[in-house]
Amino acid sequence: QVQLGESGGGLVQPGGSLRLSCAASGRSFSTLGWFRRAPGKEREFVASINWSNGRTYVANSVKGRFTISRDNAKNTVYLQMNSLKPEDTAVFYCATSYVTGAVVAASYGYWGQGTQVTVSS
Repeated sequence: QVQLGESGGGLVQPGGSLRLSCAASGRSFSTLGWFRRAPGKEREFVASINWSNGRTYVANSVKGRFTISRDNAKNTVYLQMNSLKPEDTAVFYCATSYVTGAVVAASYGYWGQGTQVTVSS
């Protein structure tokens, strides 16, 4: 089992920034990813990071604005979100996979509870 806890969500104005955190514990894993689900939309891949070598994958929709990073000592992954737009409003979830470089939700077996991000003026 892997336990995941997200934090850092909230309300931010357009153009603002937020940093989400995901603390992981329990079994080891290969990849930790962030997904989001906006109201009325399908769950969407945002970014992922390979735990062993730090290689990252970022969705085109957020590339250049969002950055994923990890702190191995704290078993924590961060999602730095800059230049936020109203269309970034969603519940953000972190999840773990045993597949290296996983970018599809079906490859992820453990999910956090999610944290709400609202971008609005």
